[in-house]
This record gives sequence, structure tokens and C-alpha cells, in this order.
Amino acid sequence: MKFGIFDHLDANGQVLRDQYEQRLRLIEGYERAGIHAYHLAEHHATPLGMAPSPSVFLAAAAQRTSTIRLGALVFTLALYHPLRLAEEICMLDHLSNGRLDVGIGRGISPIEIDMYGVDNATAQARYIEASKVILQALTSPMLDHEGAHFKFRKVPLPMSPLQKPHPPLWYGVPNPQSVEWVAHNAINAVTLGPPQLVRGITDRYREIWAADGRDPGAIPMMGFTRHVVVADTDAKALEIARRAYQRWHRSFWYLWVDHNHLGVQPPHAVFPADFNMLLERGTAIVGSPDTVREKFREQVSASGANYALIDVSFGDMAREDTARSVDLFAKHVMSAFA
Repeated sequence: MKFGIFDHLDANGQVLRDQYEQRLRLIEGYERAGIHAYHLAEHHATPLGMAPSPSVFLAAAAQRTSTIRLGALVFTLALYHPLRLAEEICMLDHLSNGRLDVGIGRGISPIEIDMYGVDNATAQARYIEASKVILQALTSPMLDHEGAHFKFRKVPLPMSPLQKPHPPLWYGVPNPQSVEWVAHNAINAVTLGPPQLVRGITDRYREIWAADGRDPGAIPMMGFTRHVVVADTDAKALEIARRAYQRWHRSFWYLWVDHNHLGVQPPHAVFPADFNMLLERGTAIVGSPDTVREKFREQVSASGANYALIDVSFGDMAREDTARSVDLFAKHVMSAFA
């Protein structure tokens, strides 16, 4: 069982320069705590994501760390020229000394996709074609491709990633019906869902992996994301989490409210205004070290996951609260799964 950080890098009221520096110091702390990887979301024109170019922020993080893995979760491929992103991936893999993970997806928000002038009706097709182009560009000395959205004719590719054949891939899986492609292609999977949904995904992944005749010990990571706060007492942790979640929740809904999508849920994501509902659903784990450890034991057992991504710095959480939370998590929760 491994643990990673999932981060929207959402607005917290600080001057952006100071927020970036604070987050980079936290990432240094994540590394010291033994966190496996730092995964950064990509969002645009919204306070939910103050790192709309994950590559830029990850390049900075690569220079402040030496062992923690770094990656976008996900690069919104429908918004990228695939040749440009393939070149950035190569650069990041070398700048991080082979610590890059690459999450790919079409993007969860049709509003953000529309702002870039991309027709949401074609976004899925653009994403699929862009992913094929990027994988070819990362593994070939020359790019030849002719598709509905992109055309390349004998484009030389002098750059290649440090990790061969390419950095590990990640994909957001919303349900068990979406597992086929990721399992057959040995791609790491992650979901936002509650334990019972995660179980359906991990069972299906293992079923396909076994049918393909692969070593069960070599199965990729199958993970879930959770808002997590650990404090000295349950009451203190809940106080921190509830306050911070209110700001994060406003940021999450910002574009949907602004564009009159009230009452309509973003695809594959359910984040109620009432934090208690998040706790009941099992997508937030908050409390003292003992409470959080037992909740994680229950969820790992129920879900069949071998990876957990924890969102430990969200909304207006103070840096000291996040640092304390991570310290307690590493000492009392991660150690129990070692």
C-alpha cells in the first residue's frame, strides 16, 4: 500500500506568489514524510486550480525535491497540441531525474473546455487521438500521423523521456465499465468514488489482469482520492476540515454557478455542501491518528485498493495545519501499512 498527494492547488486567499512558495515547502515536507508521489490537477479560469499549467509548477517542484514522484492528474489532452505536450513531458522527465508520472484525460469540466474554443462534442475524440500521438512521440524517433484533428509528416523527435518506454501513465476511472483499456495497457487507475465503487473497479482490473496472464505482483496502482485531515483530536480535525472545505467547495462550484449550472453535477464528481455527507459517503477521512488509521484500514479492505491519494491542503487550511496533519499521517497511518 502506497500513499500519494492529490492537489488542486486551489485559491486560499494568499498572494499567488506566496501560495506557490508555501506549496513548494509542503511538497518538500511530503518527500520527507515518505509520500510516494505528488499529483497536481489541471483546471482553468477558476479558483479551483491556481496551477493551470501543471508543467510549470512541476518543473519548480522537481528542483526542490529529489525522491518524490511528480505528475499531473490529469493533463487535459483536449486542450493541448500533442507535439508540444510530448516535448514538455520529455523535459519534465529529465528535469525530475526520471520521477515524472503522466496522467491523461479529456478534462472533467465541459465549461473549461469550451473556454478554450474546443467543442465539447469532439473533446473525447481529440483526447483519444492526442493520447495516441503523444505515446508515439515519446517512443519513436520520428512522428508520422494523420487523423481527424492532428496531422504530422516525418516530424523529427530528437528528445525522448528518461524513463523507457515512457513515464508511468495514470487515468481517472469513473466506474468498472471504464476499466478495460487501462487494465489491458497496464495504466495506473484512480477514482473519486466511495469504497463500494472502488471495489468494483479494482475487482474488474484484477480480473482482466489475470485473464491477460500477467503477474499479480506487478499489477499497477489502483487508487482512490480522499480529503484527509489529521489532528491531535477528532474535534480539532473536524474543525479544521469543515472550515477549509467551505472555501474549497465554493471554488469547486465556481464555474458551475457562474454559468448557471446550479443543480447540475459536474461529471463523475459529487461534492455536497454539507461536509457531514462527505464523511458519510467515505470520501473524506478526518480525525485523530487512531480514528484516521482505522478508517483507512476499513476502506483499504473494503475497496481492494493498493494506493490512496490524500488531499491534505485544500481551501484556506493553514500551512501549519497541513504540515501537522501530514506528520501525524506518516507516523501513525502510513506506518501501519508498511
